[in-house]
Amino acid sequence: MNTTRPNLLLDRRFSPFFWTQFFGAFNDNIFKNALVIFITMKSFSLGSVSSEQMVALCGGIFILPFFVFSATAGQLADKLSKTRIVVWVKIWEIVVMSVGAYGFINDRVGVLLVTLFFMGLHSAFFGPVKYSILPQLLTREELVSGNAYVEMGTFLAILLGTLLGGLLIAHIALGRWLVSAVVLAVATAGLYASQRIQPLGAAAPSLSIQFNPLPLIWDTMRRIHAHRSVFVSILGISWFWFFGAGMLSILPSYCKQYLQGSETLITLFLALFSVGIGIGSLLCGRLSARKLELGLVPCGSLGISLFCFDLFLVGSPGNLDTVDRTIGTTILGFLTTTDGLRIAVDLLFLAISGGVFIVPLYTLIQQRSAEEERSRVIAGNNILNAFFMVCAAAVLVILFRLEFSIPQIFMLFCILNVVVTTYIYIVVPEFLFRCLSWGMTNLVHRVEIIGSDRLPMEGPAVLFCNHMSYLDWLIIASACPRPIRFVVYRNFLQNPLLRWIFRDTRVIPIAGAEENPAILDSACKDIATELRNGQIVCVFRQGSMIWNQLGDVLFAAGIERMLRERPVPVLCLALRGPGRSIPGGKGGKVFRKPFCKLRLYVSLAIDRSMPPGKATCENPQELPCELPDAVD
Repeated sequence: MNTTRPNLLLDRRFSPFFWTQFFGAFNDNIFKNALVIFITMKSFSLGSVSSEQMVALCGGIFILPFFVFSATAGQLADKLSKTRIVVWVKIWEIVVMSVGAYGFINDRVGVLLVTLFFMGLHSAFFGPVKYSILPQLLTREELVSGNAYVEMGTFLAILLGTLLGGLLIAHIALGRWLVSAVVLAVATAGLYASQRIQPLGAAAPSLSIQFNPLPLIWDTMRRIHAHRSVFVSILGISWFWFFGAGMLSILPSYCKQYLQGSETLITLFLALFSVGIGIGSLLCGRLSARKLELGLVPCGSLGISLFCFDLFLVGSPGNLDTVDRTIGTTILGFLTTTDGLRIAVDLLFLAISGGVFIVPLYTLIQQRSAEEERSRVIAGNNILNAFFMVCAAAVLVILFRLEFSIPQIFMLFCILNVVVTTYIYIVVPEFLFRCLSWGMTNLVHRVEIIGSDRLPMEGPAVLFCNHMSYLDWLIIASACPRPIRFVVYRNFLQNPLLRWIFRDTRVIPIAGAEENPAILDSACKDIATELRNGQIVCVFRQGSMIWNQLGDVLFAAGIERMLRERPVPVLCLALRGPGRSIPGGKGGKVFRKPFCKLRLYVSLAIDRSMPPGKATCENPQELPCELPDAVD
């Protein structure tokens, strides 16, 4: 399959938006970090609020608008053109940064705190557009790569903005002027980029705008909870922000208390985390092969847990005495020791795993939310993200008061990650099944998919495929980014292993009309229900393995009845290759051949699509295309 893809960063559809969101995140972090250092250096106080308390309040001031205004922002992004909203937000950013420049130049800390609030407001209104605009700018096949670039750009902007803000304000004589000039210049660059985003129509122009935030927030939460896979994905993203916010909060203390590190080592930790997220995001785009691949999400969560657990092991009581407590004095000294290199690798690969984890979740939200309410769904995601980040800060305060050590917090985060992600995979088993199919088609076998563009991206359809092994469904599932409801011969489910694998896949058991008419009748009703709900149903052409001589007779009546009750497009699939290598192959025995050949070439060809009503048992030439031999 051809996986060649253009560079989206050079694409006229995507590039202006990418730089718009990059400059926005970059400017936020320049201003926030410069303000925190400015307050600390000047020891400002505001009434009875000390400088230390003001620094702690800065995060809350910035995040407050996400709670109050995100739902309204989501409504506006659905009702109006997203291009216009982006331009208005960028104009607002220039106005706010002008006020901030006045505050810096005149040492007006109150003005700066107000500016910080309005920068949070700017981000709250840009947030729903940031992800809901991508499906309008890019094709479905480009969406994963687009999200990967956005995540990479966001974390790179956070890193560079944080570093630059600190460097500029540290200049004794010109720091305030330099920060003021740079934030205005970056805001202007963002406006310039936003004006080059292609014009887009409104998704829901007839939507009525409500301004009362409380019922609006409730309606937004109800909306995201309506679709289980979307809500669980939002939960996963919010958990990632909880985890990331917590990790970034404790890394400075970890560096100073456990490694005797300097500020340069803290910067290295921030760089490793931010760059790792970017690498993981781009890696996810590469591994996804131009489609939504939910199977990468469990891989990412596993990596997060493993590398977080190893951070605990480095600082565990049994290992604490052997750790060189002076390795953090310099970056070079840190990286040239075994413990230092181990910690750096853990942080980098933990962040890479995070990038792999989060990109498919954002893509799922975009693809499975209706276009007319997508911005409101993204707004709900932003509200929950903000809530989880606040919870992370509160949890850390409680843990420190309970005298948890930082390595113990790493272990707690590892356990929480296992608990949260396990819950996600139980509620939506599709993640684990996609992981199995992705592993089968990328690690166990070399699979070629021919004609994958013929699979429908929306709407009901029936797939017909020849049956060669017990794991055919994994190969077919890997070819389609949408969930598939498989129709299987009821005797297959009597096998304990297959019954365990299929326990949550909503498979539809079926039998022949003479064998068990009640099961056939129930199966036809279930198939009709799934098709009525817009799902894809896959029927294996043979009731048993192709070499068991049951042929097409077993299900003929059921197939015809199914298509008569619910006329839908029919696609023919031809599977070659796995019969000798996958368990349950020739002879239908599961794992009876202990040394089956691995890493074989397997091909899945997707043939022509027959329009509704054309496939009947009375016209076998209209049924699925000629299938390949059982074994090549």
